[in-house]
Amino acid sequence: MRIVSIGDSFTEGIGDERPDGTVRGWADLVATGLALDIGEPVEYANLAIRGKLMAQIVREQLEPALALEPTVLTLNGGGNDMLRPRADVARICSLTEHVITRCHAVGVRPLILSGGNPARNLPMGRRMQRLGDLLTTAVEELTIKHDVMFTNMWADAELTHAAYWCDDRLHLNAAGHHRVAAHVLQTLGAAYPEEWMLPAASGPALAPGLAANAAYYRQHVLPWIRRRLTRRSSGDGRQPKYIDWRAIEPDA
Repeated sequence: MRIVSIGDSFTEGIGDERPDGTVRGWADLVATGLALDIGEPVEYANLAIRGKLMAQIVREQLEPALALEPTVLTLNGGGNDMLRPRADVARICSLTEHVITRCHAVGVRPLILSGGNPARNLPMGRRMQRLGDLLTTAVEELTIKHDVMFTNMWADAELTHAAYWCDDRLHLNAAGHHRVAAHVLQTLGAAYPEEWMLPAASGPALAPGLAANAAYYRQHVLPWIRRRLTRRSSGDGRQPKYIDWRAIEPDA
């Protein structure tokens, strides 16, 4: 089996860092889970790059991913678009449909994911909730229309709790990535370790007071605003995570 993943920081694995500073994430865990499930090596590639908008994901990652001739291609995108003032849900859906039709044209099975829902923890959470609801509903309708696999992480109420998120309130931590991996393996009809779906230990509230919120804005929000003003991205200059196949052994 050959599985390739395209997307942004969610698929790259930001928030699930190894001790050496490299990132793992749900897509790596899915590849490992598949190898364990089928009892033989799985070929895995990951072209995701943090900070990418949906149009950039499709333009820069889709065709190189299809050129690898995978069995399954996973796609998640649109999270960075929703952070912009003029988020275009219809455009994100159109690009998602393009990915689906291109996969079908070359005999690749697409698996579409919606991201986890961080809205309850964000300063502009109501807007994110509204856009996320609209996008998830529209994308789910697309997957039904084209009869393709869909993993709906936005609808996982457990994943909205602070215990699954990093300090930046936008990226899942290791517990969150394991939970996503379990859901994706379930979608693929594969087994997963039961502990990946166990509720995470409760953490402190994400907005305990003015001082903590002020520190959050200084550390996470203001740098993001500076990048927008200077038209820079956290993914500028970065190469895809795994641009070619990696053999994932069942004992990984």
